Amino acid sequence: MDCEIQTANGWKRIIAGIFDFMLLSVLIVGFAFVISVVTDYESHDSAFDALYEECQEQYGVDFDISDEDFALLSDDEKKVYAEAENAFRANDEAMYEYSFIISLSFVMATVSVVLAYLLLEFLVPILFENGQTLGKKIFGIGVMSQDGVKLSNLQLFVRAVLGKCTVEMLIPVTVIMMFFWGIADITGCAIIILLLLVEIIMVTVTKTNSLLHDMLAVTVTVDIGSQRIFETREALIEYQKKLAADRAAREKY
Repeated sequence: MDCEIQTANGWKRIIAGIFDFMLLSVLIVGFAFVISVVTDYESHDSAFDALYEECQEQYGVDFDISDEDFALLSDDEKKVYAEAENAFRANDEAMYEYSFIISLSFVMATVSVVLAYLLLEFLVPILFENGQTLGKKIFGIGVMSQDGVKLSNLQLFVRAVLGKCTVEMLIPVTVIMMFFWGIADITGCAIIILLLLVEIIMVTVTKTNSLLHDMLAVTVTVDIGSQRIFETREALIEYQKKLAADRAAREKY
């Protein structure tokens, strides 16, 4: 490191992170609602539900039956159940609505998360400077390059959009949605567990207790009140030269 780093208090970071996450959650839900209205998600969902109910009534089955209850059905009832499932899967309109709902769900989640992070984790910190989100601003912490220089917009983008949004948020959200729609297996759990382990290891072994997004952007979260942040690399070098000259002058005496 080229300057002494005054890392932010752990509790401050946690509380600020919770505050920011709450704001992000509100924005994500808001953006998702707007997208659902624009794309008329509800009408497609209702159309699918109607076809779903119609098929159940036609064959006298319950597609939401538990595995335990299904096992109790007679052979004839299981045969009717299988016929109903095959008929439903052969219904082009039902499959279209099903595919549309799944695809739109992923689009809504992805776009909403990206827009929320762009606003609160990228644009707001550019406005406040020193990488400060609303939560960080309130609790007096900020972000700088690991060498003590003010972080660039590129570093901020890598930290907020690639690190926090893509790796730490979208990957878990995508896996969870895949489980919800029944299109994920044990691999999804392994990915989330691996990501969590990487985060824990980084917080534990790095001197600055940095998470993955800080490692990707080469940044560190610091206490704004006590941390000196240099505007440019040149300013840092000049400061180091001045310190070296002062030390040399003192050593003469």
